[in-house]
Amino acid sequence: MLLCVGGGIAAYKALELVRRLRDAGAEVQVAMTAGAQQFVTPLSFQALSGHLTRTTLWDSGAEQAMGHLELARWAEQIVVAPATADLLARLAHGLADDLVGTLCLASTAPLTVCPAMNHRMWLHPATQANIATLRRRGAQVVGPNDGPLAEGESGPGRLAEPEQIVAALAGRTDQGAASVAPPAAAANAAVPSRSGTGTGTGVLRGLRGLRMVISAGPTYEDLDPVRYLGNRSSGKMGYALAAAAARLGAEVVLVSGPVHLSTPDGVQRIDVRSAAQMREAVLGALPADIYIGTAAVADYTPKQVAAQKIKKSGETLTLELTRTPDILAEVAAQTQALKLVVGFAAETHDIERYARGKLADKHLDLIVANRVGVAGNGFESDQNAATAYWQDGERDFPAVSKTQLAEQLLDLIAQRLHA
Repeated sequence: MLLCVGGGIAAYKALELVRRLRDAGAEVQVAMTAGAQQFVTPLSFQALSGHLTRTTLWDSGAEQAMGHLELARWAEQIVVAPATADLLARLAHGLADDLVGTLCLASTAPLTVCPAMNHRMWLHPATQANIATLRRRGAQVVGPNDGPLAEGESGPGRLAEPEQIVAALAGRTDQGAASVAPPAAAANAAVPSRSGTGTGTGVLRGLRGLRMVISAGPTYEDLDPVRYLGNRSSGKMGYALAAAAARLGAEVVLVSGPVHLSTPDGVQRIDVRSAAQMREAVLGALPADIYIGTAAVADYTPKQVAAQKIKKSGETLTLELTRTPDILAEVAAQTQALKLVVGFAAETHDIERYARGKLADKHLDLIVANRVGVAGNGFESDQNAATAYWQDGERDFPAVSKTQLAEQLLDLIAQRLHA
């Protein structure tokens, strides 16, 4: 495993990544950019990896035998962590003016990049274009996570945790890359089949290495600084799907509305609040192989958000609302960016009629419908029952835990993908 360390404050986390990779059975060598050496010393990586840390193309001793090419040939996987905005741009454009750029350009090993930067830099169209370029070339992207950033702000830009990175690298093992055992929290790759047994073989293996974008939870549409329009979605179904897909080796991006759930191991989570933010995050996560829209996105949002708390001024209150964009239909229209689009429909009556209507109107490949308002199922519950519909078929799923249902649905999704 060749670890390339970029020049950001998150470089210190790469020290822990070396330890985790070695614990997982990998042999690790480290190359550092000049910027990385401003944050962490090469000696620290040498002590943890057991190998001399490479820092420059102009090392006369190493380059007597064309050492940079030798190291590029040696690597069975390359992981760049942290990958700064500058480093992502240089990798996307094939620049080879330093050691890290040259190694990545000269190697045929699978590449994994782990972005870390200010959230505005991450969301900038230039950075997103560079990420899209790297993905098209086969690079795996892990992170960034959402949360507090070094400059005191908050948003997507945190380096993925070392255990997330190790789990993602383990997911590439079956594709011919170096063997890395996932950490204990992500090691259980056995996923039951619909019969309740199995080890994730057969059709389900068809999800390994695929990029999946999953939306989950509610959206909140602010009325004023105190109140909002929301719904009762807990996000549990979407999180169960994300966790199961990650266990199967998929690269999972989870776009989440406001929920009280922990991020599944090996999953990149992007937190949003409103329908507009969810749309931006979902479209920004494309292209992907599969999109699963489990989120309960608001259909309407206040035309104007009050700057101050709305006071009681009469017996009635009239709110003017406007339609929100239809994220699912917009995603489904991007036929070049996806192989399969799966929608969810929560209905109170005429379930099949409404579900098949959405399937056709939004041009979906598959829709999963469930009845809400039934005690013990659906919103805020730990179990669910559903029926999946596609153009020429359907399948019923009796009430089980959402974890079990997620596994069964992924089995069907894998079948439909390869049908």
